Amino acid sequence: MTHKPIHDVIIVGAGASGLMCAINAGHRGLRVLVLEKGPKAGLKILVSGGGRCNFTNVFADPRKQFLSQNPHFCISAMSRYQPADFVEMVEASGIDYHEKKLGQLFCDHSAKDIVAMLLDRCAAAGVDVRLRQEVTAVTPADDGGFRVVTARQTYVAAKVVIASGGLSLPKIATDLAFRTANRLGLNVVSPRAALVPLTWNSSDREKYQALSGISVDAVTACNGVSFRESILFTHRGLSGPAILQISSYWREGDTVIIDLLPDTDAAEWLGTEREAKPRQRIVSMLKTRLPNRLVETMAGDWFQDVKIGSCSPRQLAQLGARLNAWQFRPGGSEGYRTAEVTLGGIDTNEVSSKTFEVKKVPGLYAIGEALDVTGWLGGYNFQWAWASGWCCAQHLDPIPPGRE
Repeated sequence: MTHKPIHDVIIVGAGASGLMCAINAGHRGLRVLVLEKGPKAGLKILVSGGGRCNFTNVFADPRKQFLSQNPHFCISAMSRYQPADFVEMVEASGIDYHEKKLGQLFCDHSAKDIVAMLLDRCAAAGVDVRLRQEVTAVTPADDGGFRVVTARQTYVAAKVVIASGGLSLPKIATDLAFRTANRLGLNVVSPRAALVPLTWNSSDREKYQALSGISVDAVTACNGVSFRESILFTHRGLSGPAILQISSYWREGDTVIIDLLPDTDAAEWLGTEREAKPRQRIVSMLKTRLPNRLVETMAGDWFQDVKIGSCSPRQLAQLGARLNAWQFRPGGSEGYRTAEVTLGGIDTNEVSSKTFEVKKVPGLYAIGEALDVTGWLGGYNFQWAWASGWCCAQHLDPIPPGRE
């Protein structure tokens, strides 16, 4: 059964970008339908930030914290809709929040507050949000507009916004954006898991898997980029903010350099300790700076546990170099199962950076994670979602005069 075109705009996906677009399109007088695959709206919002939603970052800068084959694409939208704009919405809704670190803003209570705010605003704007409506195809109609096909029925609208996200968290994800792009002849930058834990290679697994649960302040570096935050040892590999961040820059076969003593020239420190306390054993000394279990695992592999005074300057220099530049070669990543976002997506050269309309397919728009724009960990991806959704809505046609 085909519905008459009673909606001006259909938005596919009730995530962050889709709901933001729906709210603003509705307030501009458009009849908006949102179709969501899952049983709830905003599922990725609900699970983000440990359930408290890191909803933006006050330091979000489109020139610094975003990856794309076209690094200039996100500048326009993020300049027009900034973190302060979303914070104003949060404050107007009475949601309590706090800055955790590095400009990251979290809800005091629950991510449910953000979803409730968005849904309340959708209702106020007259937006029709329908759940458990998995879209299987978006196709241009012969007589203009688009047909949006679900298992239950086919909807028709003059305009369609693809806000269906990427491939991360596959239980709630869909590849609709990429399938649609391919069907319409649009270029897609090969998607891959990002902000994702990295796994042990077979040799390192035997050495380090028993260290699961240990966290260390460190600097990770790969392909000319570095991050200073904590790393977390797990049974399967390394995780933690510094690893998740660097994973967006890592590729199969690359080595990640990890500085386990980021504020210390380890070789110099070891040399000073050798002169001051020659009878001290290396294990005892390293335990003053690193977790006990990590040091005990290093012993016999990275160094021999002898009195430091018996070590030559060359031996200490070699150990110091390894502590400041551990060469970790991942076996792989955990993939989309645990990835927070998808790197890659619809090529931004296919889309207007002002309106988000697909250049080759007038009336079709793409926003949020569906596009080849990926932010760092820390609220940046949500800010991109809010900005792209808001900006897209400003350029959807208003109600034609005299419409019935």
